[in-house]
Amino acid sequence: MEKTKRSLETRMIHGTFDRQKHYGSLTPPIYQTSTFSFETAEQGEARFAGNESGYMYSRLGNPTVDALEKKIADLEGGEEGIAFSSGMAAVSAVLYALVKSGDHILVSEGVYGCTFGLLKMMKEKFNVDYDLINMDSEETIESMIKDNTKALYIETPINPTMKLVDIDMVVNVAKKRNLPVVVDNTFCSPYLQQPLALGADIVLHSATKYIGGHGDVVAGLVVGKSEFIQEVRMTTQKDIGGILSPFDAWLLIRGLKTLAVRMDRHCENANKLFDQLKRHPKIKSIVYPGDPEFVQHELAKKQMKHYGGLISFEIDGSKETAQKVMNELSMIQVAVSLGDAETLIQHPATMTHAVVPDEERERMGVTDQLLRLSVGLESVDDIWDDLANGLNKI
Repeated sequence: MEKTKRSLETRMIHGTFDRQKHYGSLTPPIYQTSTFSFETAEQGEARFAGNESGYMYSRLGNPTVDALEKKIADLEGGEEGIAFSSGMAAVSAVLYALVKSGDHILVSEGVYGCTFGLLKMMKEKFNVDYDLINMDSEETIESMIKDNTKALYIETPINPTMKLVDIDMVVNVAKKRNLPVVVDNTFCSPYLQQPLALGADIVLHSATKYIGGHGDVVAGLVVGKSEFIQEVRMTTQKDIGGILSPFDAWLLIRGLKTLAVRMDRHCENANKLFDQLKRHPKIKSIVYPGDPEFVQHELAKKQMKHYGGLISFEIDGSKETAQKVMNELSMIQVAVSLGDAETLIQHPATMTHAVVPDEERERMGVTDQLLRLSVGLESVDDIWDDLANGLNKI
């Protein structure tokens, strides 16, 4: 079987790493070095001038980080990848590379709280305008594109409301205006959703989440065309400096090896918990792409392999009621982030989306009663027992 024909699951394990160039090492070595020496002064000159390939300084490139970047590019079906020290370092580097003062970004309504905070800062400090819109139709999107719009930025599913954005539809509108489409694919990982295959130009991840998968690394990843990635690499990453360490890159390579089996378990557990949560009398409403009654269920089936490991639900009560449920849990951990082996629960209104003004947050659907559950890899019976205990205490 040809390497290019191997399945995604196999490529997660074997991928693009050439073991023979590293003494047959099964796992990519950790090149824990800040700088690289040159054989001659002329070689150093040639590398810094871009006339010879090779490593110079780990802010500009590192073999372990390079192995990760090649692997994520392969898994997302893109030309080139680039790694960052956090998901927000990835988001900011991409946006800084795409826009300048006086430009405009069109953004899907309900984005991650820190992405919202970045957009707000860019507007206030650098005169980069943005609009948060419900990207529910081509007409809606087209009506909001301005002469100075330079990019369309979407999350799907959106955090934490699980609302989906039809990537194919957004791409169709963007291509008419020759605008790049950026997709935050954090909630799905390359295993569940392939934005570039649907026509998007740039895909990014908070690799802290499902890609890392073990709650022990903070990182970001971006994949796109080589020309754009090189621009980011030699400008916003090089000069701002949000680089990933070699050890953290190694942790992500390790995490990717088990991504497929972990995602299968996350999705399986979430589907079973959804059935039980939906029937519980203390649950006012529930949002989960796998719900046949979910308004975008058919879209989820169209562009996602499975429905993911996130469930958001509203408690029948107040903010204090929702917080009481969290405080009654014993195994499930009260923590932000997602995609870890452990099941995590958080209160978006006071945690991940606390930076968003109340009126905007309510419009997004992030109410005081909403809880977001990142379903882990534990026995689903144990997860449910803990949840049911918390719900039954209110």
